[in-house]
Amino acid sequence: MSHQYNTYQQEGVDSYGSYGEGGGGYDYQADYPSQEEDAASDVTEGHDEEDQMYEGEYQGIPHPDEVKAAQRAARVISELEELSQQYEEIMEDCGHGKFQWTLFIVLGLALMADGVECFVVSFALPSAEKDLCLSNADKGMLGLIVFLSMMAGAFLWGGLADKVGRRRCLLVALAINCVFAFLSSFAQGYGFFLFFRLLSGIGIGGTVPIVYSYFSEFLQMDKRGEHLSWLCMFWMVGGIYASFTAWGIIPRYGWGFSMGTEFQFHSWRVFILVAALPAIASLVGLTFMPESPRFLLENAKHDEAWMILKQVHDTNWRAKGQPEKVFTVTHIKAPKTAEDEFIEIQSATGTPVQRWAVRSLTLCKLVRKRYSLYCNSYYGLSVWFPDMIKHLQYEENLSKVKNFHFNFSLENQIHKEGEYIHDKFISIEIKSVKFEDSLFEDCRFEDIRSTDTVFENCTIRSTVFYNTDLWEEKFIDCTMENTSFEHNKLGCHLDTVEENDVLIYLVSFLGSLAVLPGNIISALFMEKIGRVKIIGGSMLISAGCTFFLFLSSSQSAIIALQCLFCGVSVAAWNGIEVVTVELYPTSKRATAFGVLNALCKLAAVLGSSIFASFVGITKAVPILLSFTALVCGGLVALKLPDTREKVLQ
Repeated sequence: MSHQYNTYQQEGVDSYGSYGEGGGGYDYQADYPSQEEDAASDVTEGHDEEDQMYEGEYQGIPHPDEVKAAQRAARVISELEELSQQYEEIMEDCGHGKFQWTLFIVLGLALMADGVECFVVSFALPSAEKDLCLSNADKGMLGLIVFLSMMAGAFLWGGLADKVGRRRCLLVALAINCVFAFLSSFAQGYGFFLFFRLLSGIGIGGTVPIVYSYFSEFLQMDKRGEHLSWLCMFWMVGGIYASFTAWGIIPRYGWGFSMGTEFQFHSWRVFILVAALPAIASLVGLTFMPESPRFLLENAKHDEAWMILKQVHDTNWRAKGQPEKVFTVTHIKAPKTAEDEFIEIQSATGTPVQRWAVRSLTLCKLVRKRYSLYCNSYYGLSVWFPDMIKHLQYEENLSKVKNFHFNFSLENQIHKEGEYIHDKFISIEIKSVKFEDSLFEDCRFEDIRSTDTVFENCTIRSTVFYNTDLWEEKFIDCTMENTSFEHNKLGCHLDTVEENDVLIYLVSFLGSLAVLPGNIISALFMEKIGRVKIIGGSMLISAGCTFFLFLSSSQSAIIALQCLFCGVSVAAWNGIEVVTVELYPTSKRATAFGVLNALCKLAAVLGSSIFASFVGITKAVPILLSFTALVCGGLVALKLPDTREKVLQ
């Protein structure tokens, strides 16, 4: 329209006076107004434009700016549809072969690294708490920081991937994860370890939003649902890998070395290094992969996109034994830059920060509306299962507790109202012992190694603690009189083979392995049944599985139900990943995935606090909450649009 406007200016006053003639009836006279009109304009000065807009709207006549905006939007939509259809035809011509399978492995390793990250801290913590002397609050913060950092990373990298590029952002995200995971294995203090794991989590948080967006843009429509579902299996492989390596490395506490008392490198640190291998492998492989051509086309880099599409075509057909097949595409339609339909702020009044805020807020609302119920129920139960197992273990240990007067076999004991006068405690290992309402007078504790041991409401007089790991936090509401602590141990040294309960590794391994049937079924039937039915059916069946929890009263029953729930619910996850790819356009796909993944991590944090608070109190509340959320989410999911026949926008 600006070209037409300049033409009218050059034609002179008379032509300008007839602007819009025959094109909507908006006439603008070039002659000077009469005195009466001039007087009227003086009265309404400063309000003419608003009054005209209001009058036009009142009469049902659209404003010229609205007409132009609608025309531009229609042209943009038409151009995008043409590009999408042509891109789909190009991908069909390129075929599905060696290139996609190579990218499948590289991106699968990145997704595997994300799965490993969720288990690293929880597996290493029982041993790390001895080397780092962690309090319960410290351990809670470490567990929390994993999900919070991944949540921040998902939101950050998802948005950047839509602006900077899928490959470039994934390279940087994986590099950050590898570097800081490596540094965390050598951190000797709690502060540095927490800081390095925070940055490592921010890095790995970008994998899920980018991986699915990146891979989907190399797939043709009839292959998309199936192969994205197969890609989801790598997260399961990550859980199995973490469980196996932790089981094989961490209990071997002797696998490591020490340099005096200042530097210790035990087996759990070796495990952290080994856990970073999938991310390193993916990072190396990604350096040989190209950028998404669909992203490049959105950013008007047509030559680069054409070269990559030709590379995909030639790689696949050479591998199929047809090197003579020629890439015939000579021209790719280029859409003009569209105005963001999520942004109401115009460029004249809105800053880039405001436009980003509106886009992010809108996507948050859309994704939360569609997926939040499932995220909360899934992660709530995922946290509740292991907590229930720990609670059942605690009750079992409590049944073994011995209440008797002091002797030197200090394990699983509670000593109440004891009096220890002139007693010596020398070279003793104390595990899971509680001294309550007891008196210690003129006693000596020397060379003591302890774990899960506390003194509560005790009176301690004229007592010496020499070369022990009994810290201040282990004395709860105790009265100290003339008591000294000398040469405290610079670490918590009680960490032997039997200290590491292999049940935690077994539970995680079985839970990860249990999703294999669900992955296979969803991959095989994603195209045949449809995404919506897979999501809705999986959630409703998962809701039914939650009622079996009322019948669980043992560790084995809880483990079996965890496997059942994971195996059924994973199909819904796979369907959600595919639908998210297909619902959002290229310019917002990774951002939407980032918001979805951030919501999942937030749900994990909320689930760990809400569901865990009912452990040992009641089963009814967690079960009913999960059932309600899954049923509502399943019914809502059935109303999602069917995207099987939809080309990527």
